[in-house]
Amino acid sequence: MEDMRKRFALYGFGFLMGIGLVFFFLGGKNASCNWFPNDRMLKIIRSKHIQYSDNLDDAINTKKIDSADINNILIYGDIDFSKSQTKNNPCRKYLIHGEKDKKDISITVKICDSIATIENLVLK
Repeated sequence: MEDMRKRFALYGFGFLMGIGLVFFFLGGKNASCNWFPNDRMLKIIRSKHIQYSDNLDDAINTKKIDSADINNILIYGDIDFSKSQTKNNPCRKYLIHGEKDKKDISITVKICDSIATIENLVLK
């Protein structure tokens, strides 16, 4: 019984040291794990330089939607992979669904090397 207490004490001590080291090394970093394809692709899109196509200027100028709404969709949106062109070379296109004020919004994003272009916006 005494031997078992020592084992649990050593295990607990090692476990706490391991947790402390993980927090020490990863605590100051903005580390995240995006396991799902939707989250990974949205993070890749957000890491690119984002441009807006000319036909989006009308929607933005009439105040139907603004860049904050588009950024919100790029954070919380859902990519429709079945309607996206994921295998195009060199640029891929993704259809992303989101919402603003309980209205559905769909945007089409074209991703090339270091640029993501918001090409189309449909406000339903």
